[in-house]
Amino acid sequence: MKHRDFIWLLFFCCQVVTAQDKPSSKDSTRVYQEIEEYSNKNKLTKFVHKLLFKPTRAKKRAQKTQKKRYLIQKSFDEYEGKIIRNINIETLDPFGYSIDDENRKPETGAERFGNSLHAKTKKLTIRNILLIKKNAPLDSLVAKESERLIRRQRYTRSVIIKPVPIPNSTDSVDISVRVLDSWSLVPKGSISSSKVRLGFADRNFFGLGHQLQMDYTELFADKHNAYNVIYTIPSVRNTYINTTFLYNKDLGDNTVKSVKIERVFFSPFTRFAGGVLFENRFLKDSLPDLNNNFSTQNFNSKVQSYWFGHAFTIFKGKSEDYRTSNFVTTLGFTNVSFSESPTKIYDPTNFISSEKLYLASLGINTRKYAEDKYLFSYGIIEDVPLGKVYSITGGFQDKNNQWRNYFSGRFAYSDYYRFGYLGLDFEWGSFFNNGKTEETVFRIDGNYFTNLLSLGNWKIRQFIKPKLVLGNNRAPTIEDRVNFSDEIGFSGINSPLIHGTNKLAMAFQTQTYAPGNWYGFHFNPFFNMTFGLLGNETDSFFNDKLYSKFSLGLLINNNYFTFESFQISFSYYPSIPFEATNAFKTASFRNTDIALPDFQIGQPTIVPYN
Repeated sequence: MKHRDFIWLLFFCCQVVTAQDKPSSKDSTRVYQEIEEYSNKNKLTKFVHKLLFKPTRAKKRAQKTQKKRYLIQKSFDEYEGKIIRNINIETLDPFGYSIDDENRKPETGAERFGNSLHAKTKKLTIRNILLIKKNAPLDSLVAKESERLIRRQRYTRSVIIKPVPIPNSTDSVDISVRVLDSWSLVPKGSISSSKVRLGFADRNFFGLGHQLQMDYTELFADKHNAYNVIYTIPSVRNTYINTTFLYNKDLGDNTVKSVKIERVFFSPFTRFAGGVLFENRFLKDSLPDLNNNFSTQNFNSKVQSYWFGHAFTIFKGKSEDYRTSNFVTTLGFTNVSFSESPTKIYDPTNFISSEKLYLASLGINTRKYAEDKYLFSYGIIEDVPLGKVYSITGGFQDKNNQWRNYFSGRFAYSDYYRFGYLGLDFEWGSFFNNGKTEETVFRIDGNYFTNLLSLGNWKIRQFIKPKLVLGNNRAPTIEDRVNFSDEIGFSGINSPLIHGTNKLAMAFQTQTYAPGNWYGFHFNPFFNMTFGLLGNETDSFFNDKLYSKFSLGLLINNNYFTFESFQISFSYYPSIPFEATNAFKTASFRNTDIALPDFQIGQPTIVPYN
């Protein structure tokens, strides 16, 4: 397979969406007409409308071609705007209960025993997540968003929020919030001839929603050990201020200590965001000199980072399309100081050195979510992001006694189409020094999956994840190169000598969802193919070496527990440079490589080069 054909395949996957029409619901035309009429009142809103929405003149798709989604429709129309008198919260243990059937109770001793060991989520924990408030008018969009925010918590499996009528009341309503927990405590451990690893993760510490993760590793030979401790407080009194404390020491005595306090734009209705980060990092890594002779170098750095953002709606009105479209501005400052860094022999351009970075971003985004099933979990509702982002970032960098300007732009979008779900994210960024571009990067990240197909009792989806990264005028150091170390599909190809300035990677995964389960565990077979190309500035855009991997495996998940799905696979590598040819490997890893896009405009950052 020639890399030219591979590039055309990526180009086709990125462009096929332009030939399709977006599906619409019965009342979408009316909603868009309202937006169009309002936007035509002035030039600015008219321009923004063209960016975010398609014209209502677009041809409507036939009913038979509309995307069939697993949506739960809840009618709040009768109670919209009524004052919320009480919010009644009920949390359920993970075993034996049903989110829909209030009469269902644990029937077996095993279910009752499992529940007795579980710290059920406290009502206060759920109340701190809700966006709806007591003594405030009922807003159906905010209620739906509260459902999504509860559902995305690692310790919950399902949630239903519904209005409850009050007898003889015409202006008030009660709200019922019913939440089904997942088992939150997950022990971890492994043992081999050389080391032992023990640990646990609790995603709902004492029912408070706090997260505690602890890991300990020890080598048998020299008793050398490693620690990892992470404690996260996701929200303080309904503020959505997330605080994370981290301490990590690995077997090579590399350490990371950090405190991060942050409130992101967690919802389209969020108006203020910001955060601070304090981090100290010490590590040893091997770097090559000009003759590719490697030597261990010390890195000792401190990081201080601050940012603040504000979002406000572009259009006035009550429809979802109005209220989920925002103009966002953010400001950020980052100070990185190195007390130890590589010597000139191994870092001749001082690429790894202290710096101060001042950035600001502004942009327009629209964020909505569709409810689907059979993606990364089995048979439960998952929230799929839909939206668009137009943003630019600019600022200055003070590094090595030199000031450089920085500018970047981003365009991202995703939606359901007749052929499935497609999300694409385009980013370009560069430093400017005396009119010349430096450390330029252009990247495209994509996500695609088909509509859910059925084969008897089995269900099938095809996932495709392309990535293109192009670098220009990058620093002459191995630290400023791309490789496959961050591509989970290429976990077996991780030599530091395999790198370049350009990278093209594409993963294909045919995922099946098998009927039945074993004590709640679902074992879903998959087939994966991953391909990659590297190139550099001196040789060719992409060289003729095609890296590839073919895998058969199982996606394993259990909706009763909070851990992510993980994969066990048996893989064939036609070639692993500097190691072997026609190699076979077994591997297990968490299934996070096909993550869905995010349409936040958050802390202003440099376009990542990886």
